[in-house]
Formats: sequence, structure tokens, C-alpha cells
Amino acid sequence: MTRRVYTCTDRQAHSDHTDRETYCFKPREEALVRAPSSFCPSVSQEGSYILGYRKPSLWLYIMEDTDVEQVTLALLDAATDKDSEVQEQVRKSMLTLGKQQPDRVLAMCQDYLLKHPKLVVSHRVVILQTIELIVGCRIEEISNPRIKSIISLASDEMTRSKEVIPDWQQAASNILVAVGNKHINDIMEEILSKFQPGLLPHFFVVKTLANLSDSNVYGMVPFLNAILGTMLPMLSMAKQDNMKWVFSSALCHFSDSILEYLANLDKAPDPTVRKDTFSSEIYAAFDILFNNWLQSRESKLRWTVAEAVGSMCHLMASDKLEEQIPKLIPAILSLYKKNNEHYIISKSLCQVLDASVSMSSRVLETQLDSLLFALHQQVSAPIDYSNPPTVKNHNEVLRCFSLLANSFPDRLVMFVLQKLENSNERSRLGSLAVLRHFINSTTSTMENKKLLILASIRQPMADHSNKVKKRVVQVISAMAHHGYLELEGGELLVRFIVQHCALPDTYQRGQKPTDPEEVTNEALRSMCDNTLHLLTTTVGRLADVLWPKLLYYLTPPQFSNATTPLCKSLIVLGSKKKSNQEPNFNIDFTVEVNLPSPQTLMVRLLVNTAFPFSSRGHGAPSLSLLQILSINIHPNTEILWEKEIPPLLSILEESTAESLDKKQWDEKLLKLLSKTLSTIDDDKWVCQLAAEATRYLSTYNNALEEKSFLYQCIGVTLKQCFNKEVVKKQLQEMLLTAKHSDAIEREGVAMGVGLCANSHLEGTLAKLEEFGKSDAFKKSPSIFNLLKERNDVEVEKVKSTLILCYGHVALNAPPEKILTRIDQDILRAISKHFNTKVLGIKVETKDLTMKLSLVQSVGLIAKAISECVKKQGYVFSRKQEIINVLLDFIKAEPADSLRTPLRHLVMTTFANLMPLDPALSENESFELLKVCVNSVFSLPPEIQTPEKTKEEETLDPKQRKALYKDTLAALQDLLKSFLARDPTPDGLQNIFKHIESWLSSGQDHERERSVKAISHLLAFYLDNLNVKNMVTFHNLGSLLGRLSPRCSDPHPAVRTAAVDCIYSLLYIQLRYEGFSLDYKDEGVDSLLLLKEKLDNPDHSVLYKTCSDLTKVMSKRLPQQQLTTLVFMLFEGLVDSQANCCRASSVILNTLLKNRGGGLQELVPEMLEVLHVRLQNITEEQVRVAVGQTVLILASQHLQTVVNTLVNQPLPYDSWTSEMWMALGADPIVANQIMEMVMEKLLIMAPYVDQRDSMMRGGTTKVATNQPLAMTCGLKELLLNGQSQEPALSRFPQLFSCLTVRLGASVGVSAPKDNNNKHTASIHVAGVAADALRILLARAQLDEVMKRLDEDKAWDAMKEANAHVIGVTLLARAMAKHAGPRLPSIVECLCPSLNNIYECQRVTVTAFFSELLNHHVVTELMLIDVLMNNMMERISDPCCTVRMLAVRGLGNIASGSPEKVNKYAKELLAAMSSGMEEKDDPGKLITLEAMSGLSKVLLYLDRKNVHLLVVYIFMKIKPFLESENDEIRCASIHLMGNLSKFGSGEPVFKDQIHNVLVSLVLHLVDPNPEVVKACKFSMRVCAPVVGSEQITTMFQNHLHEDKSLHYGEFINDLTKYLIQDFPGMLNFYHISVIQFFKSSWAEVRAGAAMFIGFLLGNLQEEHFSHLNMGTITKGLVMLLKDPDPVVRVKAAEAMGHFH
Repeated sequence: MTRRVYTCTDRQAHSDHTDRETYCFKPREEALVRAPSSFCPSVSQEGSYILGYRKPSLWLYIMEDTDVEQVTLALLDAATDKDSEVQEQVRKSMLTLGKQQPDRVLAMCQDYLLKHPKLVVSHRVVILQTIELIVGCRIEEISNPRIKSIISLASDEMTRSKEVIPDWQQAASNILVAVGNKHINDIMEEILSKFQPGLLPHFFVVKTLANLSDSNVYGMVPFLNAILGTMLPMLSMAKQDNMKWVFSSALCHFSDSILEYLANLDKAPDPTVRKDTFSSEIYAAFDILFNNWLQSRESKLRWTVAEAVGSMCHLMASDKLEEQIPKLIPAILSLYKKNNEHYIISKSLCQVLDASVSMSSRVLETQLDSLLFALHQQVSAPIDYSNPPTVKNHNEVLRCFSLLANSFPDRLVMFVLQKLENSNERSRLGSLAVLRHFINSTTSTMENKKLLILASIRQPMADHSNKVKKRVVQVISAMAHHGYLELEGGELLVRFIVQHCALPDTYQRGQKPTDPEEVTNEALRSMCDNTLHLLTTTVGRLADVLWPKLLYYLTPPQFSNATTPLCKSLIVLGSKKKSNQEPNFNIDFTVEVNLPSPQTLMVRLLVNTAFPFSSRGHGAPSLSLLQILSINIHPNTEILWEKEIPPLLSILEESTAESLDKKQWDEKLLKLLSKTLSTIDDDKWVCQLAAEATRYLSTYNNALEEKSFLYQCIGVTLKQCFNKEVVKKQLQEMLLTAKHSDAIEREGVAMGVGLCANSHLEGTLAKLEEFGKSDAFKKSPSIFNLLKERNDVEVEKVKSTLILCYGHVALNAPPEKILTRIDQDILRAISKHFNTKVLGIKVETKDLTMKLSLVQSVGLIAKAISECVKKQGYVFSRKQEIINVLLDFIKAEPADSLRTPLRHLVMTTFANLMPLDPALSENESFELLKVCVNSVFSLPPEIQTPEKTKEEETLDPKQRKALYKDTLAALQDLLKSFLARDPTPDGLQNIFKHIESWLSSGQDHERERSVKAISHLLAFYLDNLNVKNMVTFHNLGSLLGRLSPRCSDPHPAVRTAAVDCIYSLLYIQLRYEGFSLDYKDEGVDSLLLLKEKLDNPDHSVLYKTCSDLTKVMSKRLPQQQLTTLVFMLFEGLVDSQANCCRASSVILNTLLKNRGGGLQELVPEMLEVLHVRLQNITEEQVRVAVGQTVLILASQHLQTVVNTLVNQPLPYDSWTSEMWMALGADPIVANQIMEMVMEKLLIMAPYVDQRDSMMRGGTTKVATNQPLAMTCGLKELLLNGQSQEPALSRFPQLFSCLTVRLGASVGVSAPKDNNNKHTASIHVAGVAADALRILLARAQLDEVMKRLDEDKAWDAMKEANAHVIGVTLLARAMAKHAGPRLPSIVECLCPSLNNIYECQRVTVTAFFSELLNHHVVTELMLIDVLMNNMMERISDPCCTVRMLAVRGLGNIASGSPEKVNKYAKELLAAMSSGMEEKDDPGKLITLEAMSGLSKVLLYLDRKNVHLLVVYIFMKIKPFLESENDEIRCASIHLMGNLSKFGSGEPVFKDQIHNVLVSLVLHLVDPNPEVVKACKFSMRVCAPVVGSEQITTMFQNHLHEDKSLHYGEFINDLTKYLIQDFPGMLNFYHISVIQFFKSSWAEVRAGAAMFIGFLLGNLQEEHFSHLNMGTITKGLVMLLKDPDPVVRVKAAEAMGHFH
């Protein structure tokens, strides 16, 4: 077992070592290169060479013999690291080493396994897997002895344990398989030695043979005959199931390999191999497997045996197979019952059948029955598509059926068709799957069985299961593509598809099936839709089968849901035939007797179109089909429909179910019908249409909306019909067959009869009278009894229909004929049927239907009269009687609910009656308005659900919404009709008084209804206003006073409507002032824009809107109405709605500002009223607004209130704040206040030190009261925009004052006031910061503000720990954007640098320090002042001030670099002392000194620095590894800046090389700023290093803004170091090793990478420079590092040890 170059024969001398072959040289640590003399004398000098290796230099031997071993051993130890990435890298490194030195690494792996026999299995597995990988990729390079030893090792590892340990033994087996791809003979020699006759082999020996037969077919097959010969006796020895399994699996693999070999003999090494070579052995093995093992209790074994048997069948002799088939097939089939997984069994069965069919087995037919039975069971099993084996099994079973069908087609087809008769769902699904498979895959065989299949498919078509139906559809689709549908009986299949296109939904919208396997109606319907479309578009020969027969399905109601797909298919077929001018496009309806007539088709498609979004959107397809069929409907329609139908289709394309105006759409379709009938001009055809349409009515008994439209179509048709007998007959038919109990149908009948009356008034009235006397009204003898029988109720419904008919007759009849008929025919007939006391009948009906019909009919009559009286006069004498009856109807309605349309119908009728003479009296009008307004406004809100009563069902939300909408619209129309009779201010007031009390209701819905009613009323008043005389609009003030506060109502709809009211009122006033109708007032029109703002619920937006609205009102309001409006608004301050109180106050304030000058004499009274109101107002915002009202009124007496404000309790309440802000409106007063505040703040102490509690000790800074109050007041004053002028004039003083005040406020607590607990909540610094912020805004320093806001400087300035940063940001913004203001500011701030308060010195020093960062101070000649101040502060007792002073001195390099050399001496002295600062706990001064020096060095002349370079460098070096990120960063940066002063100096070059490793490793520093600093320093120091290659690389790759591929960078760097500085390699690698113990994991990882690449790139001659022992020791240590990243890099570095 030789694995080292030198081996020691003196075993006794080295007994301490674990391995007798450990390297035996004498330890001489001082020697880097060990000579042969350093070996012990026992070493054989000639060496034992490993085959295939050249003899390397002595040092390489030593490296390989010591360090590579240690590294490899370390990697082997780490192979099971807990981190997966480390594990992966360890494997990669071992593989890398193994690829470079396969024999050596393999030897060490072997040795490791041998030395650690008790290694845990997982560890052994990793090593074995590594061996496998090395062998796999370097098999050609590994020496034969090593191959043999590897085979021996793997074989030993695989078989060491008699127990099966899968992971371990599989890993060993894989090695053998990998080796076997090249060295099959060696492998077979080893394995066959453990595969001896008469002895049961190891499990994995057999498994390895199986896997070898897969991986190396051509190498293994020649051995298989012998292996099979040896294996056969072993089979009977196998008692354990696992051994039986592995033998079975091997036989399966062997068989597959042999079959592959035989199938590719042209590539095989021995083309003479034949199947019969193996037949006898295979049969012998088959005999044992089949007869003994197949019936095992272990399912896994049964599967494998079954699979093997299937594969072996192809290799058996035909006679043997034929002999076994009667036993084999039943045996395999029996396995289905014993196993849950069937795929393997089906696969095996398929192979057996394939082999049997291939040899034309004669006995196979005897097994057919059992085969078909079992296969049918399998094919009927449900398929789980998420479980691939079930899908595979299904496909294998279908393949079995195909194999059998090729041999026994008749038997197979008959079997499947018989199975279709079985009603079991699963059975049918399976049978249909097989049938579909036959139709698609065995076309020629099925040709003569088509009619039989067509007949047999009928039974499953009648199945109720959707799953079966889905499979039937798939079969029909297959049949269609293979010519079945053209045969007799094919039309039934088409009917089946259409029938299922019409399926209703299984679930309501939004519901989902609970069973994922369920086939819903929706899914099945969608499938049928697609199938019908495919049959139409892809199976060309079906065109004549489908056209025109599909038309049949359009008219029966049971197919209505299939209309859309049917129409689409017919459109495709018809268009194609029409464009190809095929003769059968023209349909002969006398021949096609099963088809509906042209008239019925037209009616059906027209009714479909009327409801375009029903039945899955059948409107557009129906209309398109109608156009296609035009010539078939009637030749005359073609041209008309080509013109009329496309625009209608365009409307549908642009509409949705919600957006389509149904009434207009119906009118367009009826107009199309009318034009069509006129164009056809064939009375016989029209009469037939009327008759067929009437007969067709019954098909819509379950779709009453559609039926109603059909009645209208019949009415239009009868209108065009000249045959009076036909008209009379169809009218009789309509009235007799109508379902009078349904409101929709009653309406439809009445509309149809009315349309007919347009051409046949006499005949229609006669028919209605005749029908009124017919038997339909003689069902009950007790017609006048109040307690009626059921029949009597039905009679009343018929009467209701007749009453409605008379109304529609009146509306549609020719105007010149109707007036004479109103009294004598129509009203008389209505009164006769209605039975009311007022109209002369004794008994009054209580039937709601009749009431509604009467109301509608009277309304229609009134409409008809209104149209007629425009041309001829008419007095409606019975008007008042009818109104009284209808009023009683409304009074009888329940006040707390709206369930019927009675209210809105009655009010609509009133509105229609109003214009008719005679006019109502004042009392009659008052009563009518009162009843109607109260009846509607008092209704509960629409969304409230009324309780059910026993008699009535609750309306659904959609119906309730429509009912409310119609009722409110009817009331508005009624009010307008009243106003139209008296369009004057008094007439308006008469209506307004009924609504006024509802305006301030506590209920949102009542206020909304009332304001909207007034809005509509005023708009109507304005539209119809005709000012003939100069009349005053005397109630404008009171109306505005009532309505304007509602503009801020909490309910958005009220707000919007209120603005509309004011808009209308102001335009009405303009009209009364004499302005023309087309005059547009810009102010009034602006109110419409305010409506958008009112949608915003934000109070400030609402009040601003109210203010704008008031300005418009104020401008248009006459002076004499101002008082009324003001006092109305005072009442509004205590409105029931808080929002309206606020609005009243805003409107009041705005009005007083604009018009208050004219109310001087009323001021005392107004103040008194306000005082009283204030005592009752609890809403804070209203109190504030009222306070503002007081300020407005006292604006001329400002001085009387100013003196009291400073002493108001802190913090100021909103009223006090508003008052302070109001003071800013006067520049003179504001100026005086600013002077006073600055003077006081200058002389008064900003805070006092108060002792904390006795327990805690210490002191707290507490703000003094008056300076704090003045700062608060100044802040509020500056909030007023008008304070800008005085603020600008005193800006430097104010800015300086507030900045110093801010510095004195940081960390200061608010004073405690026992009378006011809120005082302590004041943020003292926050007040000063806010005041300063407002001052900047007043000075219009927008850019300064923007910058400060972006940098979040205000928050920083207020807090003690960030105050300096905040002030720095303030100074920066001022320097950049407010330079001209700085001289005055600096002058004002300078005195504060000597202030006794440390906090103020810090603030000013920070400000000045940052100013020096900007060149503007030089331009403004401030540099000397600022520098002198900074130099003075260097010795300040405060550490922070000193730090800021150093920072300021460094900033001169950024701000005024040209001045650096002027102050060189002072700057260098200050920075040097800063780096040596002792009183610097946080090293902040040191940091600033280094940062400052970095900046200053850029501009200093060489002469000023030259002598100090090394001194500074030495001071910097300790900071390079500082734990403080900022110091580390600053020191590295400073080093870079020093480089230009040291270039050319050998001493400096040495210093750079001293720190280069540190810089390189900190390129992966965890702090990104340190990384940037490293890149900078390395880039600028590059020329000093002394290597052109390194200089170029540093300058090309080390850019701050670019990412760096660190690995590539280190790799290149090590190459250049080796080339250019070979003598420094010792120093460099020792420097790197020191970083193995760095506190940063990233740096440790970088160091490992550095060493790795150094080793990887090092040539042989340079190894003398490295201490490999130390490197190895260090990397081994890093491989145990707690950080996984470090371990990964250490393992990666170890991969370079080759």
C-alpha cells in the first residue's frame, strides 16, 4: 500500500505515528528548504514511485508529502460540515485536487477510510461519492494499480457489512459502476469473485451488476450468459424478500440490456449475439420468478417480479412463451387485486401482449375474456392527473387494448359496445375512453363498424352523469372527424351537443364546486360550445349536415341557452355558403318541413335581440344571423337589413347590460320591424307573421319580459296588417290567452293593443268592449262582495288589463280622433270596470292591481289629452274627481314603507293632470302638495329593510332601489308642474314652505330628499323664468340663509345639491336684475367648479369652498337682503349638524369681511348675538371661527389685545394662536413685536438648572417662561403670510436670534405650571425650530427649505444627539442657496461664540464649521473671520466645540482650497495635535483630524509636507485595523492622500508594501465606506508600488462606483506579485496569515482566498519562499472557523494545493 514518495523502513523508530509511512524528516524549523540530509537515515533514498508520476524536485516532494496530505485530511475531516455550502465547497476542492493528482488523492481517500473503520456512515458516503466523482472524470488518467485498489476498496466497502445499509453500499456500488464504464474486465473480475456458485451473493453485488448492465450495455452483455448461468442456482437459495427483489430487478435490467444490444447490433462489439443465446437461461429464471416469487406477500417484490417477467418474455423461445401464456396472463391479472399501484403491472402485461402478438400466439384468444374484463376495470379507474403513475397506467391499458384490437377487432368492438350498456358511471367512462381510442387509432379496422357504434352510443348519451356526458362529447368529436356524423343517426349526436350547449348553470355566480373532480354544467356546456365551433370550422364535410338543420334548434324554448353558440355556427356556415354562392344556402322551407317558418325565425331572433345580454349574450349573434338569413326570411329584406342592422350591432358592441338604454333599444327594434313589414309589402305574409307570433306567445310563459316585447311586436304587425278579420282574431287571441295575473304581461298586452289602435282605433275599441262583455267576466255571481272568491280576483286582474288597454289606446290613437272618444268610450269603460263610488258605481275596489291600472291609465289619458290640446282646446271636467280618488290612494299607503309603485304612479298622473284645465284652487293645491311631500319625504331610507308582513313579501334590493328612484322623480315632476302654473317668487315660496322644515332634519336621507327637491325646483324655475316686469326676488336672503350652510352638510349628496340651489338662486336674481337669458356671470359659474371640492370630506377644503361660495353670494346679494341673511346664518351656528354650524360661521366671516362695512350700526347687536351663541356652541372649530369673527370686527383695535397674549397659558389654545397670527397682518405691529421678542431673548436666561429629586440627584435644564412664550408667539405671528415684509427687513437678526435660541433649547424641558398641566408637553426646541422654519419660508428661501426637508434636518436640529448634524445641514443649505445673506448672519452670530452657555457655542461653531466647507465665504470675504474663530475654538474647554473646530479647519480644503497653503502651518499643527488628542473618549477629534488632513493634503505644497510624510504614516498605521469603521475609513483615505508626497521615496514604497495586504483584504470589509476608501487609496498608491501591471490593474478595476469581482482580482494580483516581487513572497504570505485571526469574517475569508490563489499561481521554483507548514496549519484552522463563509473559502484555497 505505497502512497508516499519516500517510505521509512525503520518502523520501530516511528511507532508514535499513526501511519508507518509518515514522512520522517528531522525537524529543522529554521530551514525553509529541507535537503535530503534532513531525512532520517532510515528513508530509502531511491524512493518508491507512484506509477505515472514524474520525479519532481525535492521541495515539491516535501510539500506533497506533508502539506497536501494535511490539507486533504482536513478536507476529509470537514466533509460532513453542518453548513451545506461548506460541504459543497469541500467536495469541489477534493475533486479539484483529485483531478490534478487523481492517484494521490484517491490513495489518501482510501487510506482515510482504512484508518477510520468506525467512521459514521454519512461521512464514509461523502468520501466514497468523492472517489466516484474523481473516477468519473479522470478514469483515463488513473493508473491501473490505483484502479485495482479502488475496485478492491469499493468492493470491500460495499460488502463489508452483511446487513444492507443503502446509502453507504450504494455509494460504493456507484464507484464500481463508474469504473466499469472503462475497466469492465477488472470490475467483473472483482465482482464475480464475490458472485460464486453455490453462495448467495451480497445484495449490492447483484444490484451493481444490474446497474452495470444499464450503464455499459456493450461491455456487460457478453458477460451476461455466464452471469445468468451462475445466478440461476442462486435464485432458489434466495429466501429473503430483498434478495428476491434484487435478483428480479437484475433480471429485468439484464433483459432490457440484451434487448437494447440486439436492437443495435450494428454498433455492438459482437454482432453474432442472438436472442436464443439467452433463451434457455432466461426461461429457467422466468420459471422461478413466475412460479415461486410472483405470488409474494411483499408488494414491492411483486411489482419488480412482474416488471422482470414482462421484460423477459421477449427473450423467451416462442414455444415456451406460448406454453406459459395460459398461466402467465391470469397470474399478471391477479396482481391487480393485490397491489394499489397498477402501472408496473399494466406495463408488464403490455410487454407480454406485445410479445404474444408479435409471435402470432394461438392461445392468446383463450385469455381474451379475462383480459378484457381486467383491462376494462383498469381503464375505468379514475385518473388523477396530479399523480403521474395513474396517467401512465391509463395509457398502458389503452395500448393493451390497441394491441388486442389489431388481432381481434370484432371481439374488441363488441366487448366495448356491450360494456356501454352498463349504467355504472365508472364502467361507462372507461368504455367511452376505449371507444374513443379505437376511433382515433384504428381507423381502418373501425370502418365497417360505424353504424354499429352510432347505434350503441345512444345509451351513454342518455346517462345523467356529467362526467359520462363529457366523455360522450369527446367521443362524438372523434366520430365527427372520422365521418360518423354524415351517416344515418348522426343528427342525434348533433342534437346531443346542442342540447348540452343549453345547460343551465350548476352554481349561482360566485359559488364554486366543493368536489374538484365534479364536472359542472358550466364546464360541460363550455366544452359543447367549443365542440360545436370546431365541428363547424374544422370538419368541412359537416357543413351540409349542419346547414340548415341547426336552425331547428333556435325556436324550441328548451334550447334557448344554446342560442349564442348556435347562431355563431350558423353565421359561419351561412357566410361561407353565401360567399361561395352554394345553391343550398337558399332554404326551401316547404321541403325542410322540420324547420321553423321564416316568420317564426324572424320573431325568435328579434325577441332574442331585444334582450341582448340574456342567455349568454345572444343579442348580437341573433341579429347577425338575422342579417345572414335575410334572403331566406323574405327576399325584400336583404337590402334594408344590410343598411339597418350593422348600426344596431355597433350599439351592442359599445354597450353593457348596465349602460344599454332598454327603452330606446326596444323602440329601435320595433322601428326595424315596422320598416321590414313595410318593405316586405305582402299582407298575406304579414298576416301569417301575426298569427305565428301569437301562437308563439306560449313559448315565453316562463320569460315574461320577452313575452311582453313579443306582444309589442304583434301590435306593430297588426298595425301594418290590412285584414280587419285577422286583426280582430289576433286581438281576441291575445286577450284570451294572456296571463292577466302578471303585471309585466298585462303591460305587454296593453302596449300591443295600444300599438294596434294606431291603425285600427274603431276595431280595437269594439274588440275591447266586446271582450269586456264576454264570458271572461261571468265567473262569479258576487262581483260586488268585499269578501271575494278566488275567481273574482282573477276577474279583477282581467279588468285591470282592460283598464290599461284603454290608457294605451288613448296614448297611441291618432290625435285627431281621440278627444271625442275620451268621455263617451274610454272613461266610461274604465269607470264601468273599476267600480268606484265617485265614478258612479256603488262598491269601491280594494284590489291593488286595479288601483295601479287605473292610475296608469288615467296618466296615459292625461298625456294623450296634453298632446291634443296643443292643437285644440279641451276642458277635462272630471279632473278634480279623479285627483280626490287618487289622493285617497296615497293616504291609504303605509307611511313607514314603500312596497308598491302606487305613490309614483299617482304623482306622475297628477303631474300629467296639472297642465289641464280647470286649474286647482289654492286649498286644493296646498292639500295635494302636503299629502305628496310628506308621504315621500317620511319614507325610511332605501337601504333599510322593512319588516315582512304576512300579506306581502319583501322586495329585493334592486327592485326597492328602482321603486325609490321612480317615486322621488315623480314627486319632483309634480312640484315642477305646480311651479309651472305659478312661476313667481310667491309661487316658489308656496312650495318651499312644504319642504323647509325637512332641511334641518336629523336624518340624512330626509335632508337629501328635501335639498335635491329644491335643487330640481330652482333649476326648473330658472329655465322657465320669463321676467316681464321689474319684480324683486324678495325671498333671496332667507333662501340663501337656509340653503348655504347645507353646502357643508356631512352628507355629500346634500352638499352638492345645496351648491346647485345657490347657483340657481343667484342666476334667478340676475334675471330679476334685468340680465339677459344668455348672460354668464363668471363668479356664479365658478360655483359649479366648487362641487368637485365638496366631494373631499376634509374640513379645511369644505370651509374654503364655503368661503369662496360666500364671496360669490356677497357680490350678487342686494344690500337690503344682507341683514336677513346674516341673522339667518346666526341661527345656522346651532344647526342640528355640526358641519353646517361650521359652514355658517365660515360664510358669516367671509360675508363680514366683504360687506361688514355697511353694517356698522348692527355691530353691537351682532356681538351680543355672538356672545350668546358662544355660550351654546360646543364644537371647537366653530368656537375658533367665531373667535375669528370677533378679530375681524376688532381689527381696528389690535393694540388692546396684544399686551395680554404673552401671559396666556402655554401651550396656546387655537383661539390664542389665531389671534397671534392675526397680529401679523399689520406690518408695523409685527415689526414692533419682533423687536421686543429679540431684545427679551437676548437679555433673558433661556433656562435654569433645577435639581432633580433628592433620590436621583443631578439637575435638569428647564426653560424660563417668558422667552418660551415669546418664541411661541413669534412662531404664530410668522405664520401669517402678511408678516413677510417685517420678517425680511429683520431677517439676519431674526435668523441669528432663533438659531441661538434653538441651540439653547435643545435638551431643555418645558416649565411646569400647576394651573396648566399641558405646559409640560411643549417641545421647547421644537418651538424654536418651527419658528426658524417659518422664518425661512417668509424669506422665500424655498430651496433652503426644500433641501432641509429632504435631509430631514428639522428633526435632527430638535434632538440633542443629532443637533450638530441638523445645524450643519442648515449651514450647508444657507451657503448653497442664501449666500448674500451670510455676512450679516455671521456678524450677528459671532458674539455668541463667547457665550457662557456651552450649547450656544456648539451651535454657532457647527454653523461656522460648515460654512468653511463652501467657497462662498471666500467670495464674501468671510474666510479670515471664520478661520480665526475656529483657531480660537481649538482650545475651547468643550470637547464637542474642539471637534467642530478641527472639522471646520479641515473644511477649508473643500470650500477654499486656494487658501490652504496660506494656513498650512496652523492646519498641520491643529491636525497633528488632533490625532494625539488625549481627552477624546470617542476618538471623534482624532477622526476629524484624519479626515481633515486627508482633504487638506490634496492642496498642500510638497515643501510643506515632505518632511512629515513618514511621521504621519506611522501615526496612521495603528488605525488601519481599528474596530471603529469611521476611523478605519479615514485612516485608509488619509494614507491614499499621503501617497503623492512620498512617491519616489524608497522608505515610502516600503511603507506601502507594508500595508498593501491590509488594503487588499479590506476590499471585502463589511463597511462599504471602508471598501471605497481602500479602492481610492490603492488606486492612488499604485504608482508607488513599483509594478506596472499592478498599477494598471488597480487603476482599471478599483473604481468606487463599480463592483469588483474579488476572486478574479485576487487571482490576478497574486500572479503579478509572483512575477514582479518574488523576493517579497515570504513577507506577503506571512502578512496574509496574520489576518487568519482577524475579527472580521469577511477579512478572514479574503485571506484564505489570497493564500489559495497564491498557491494556485505559484511556480515550482518559488515554493522556497513560502512556509507551507504555517499556511497549512492556518488553513486547517480556518476550516474550523465558526463562520461558514470562511470555511468555504478555506476549503476553496485548499483546492489549490496541487
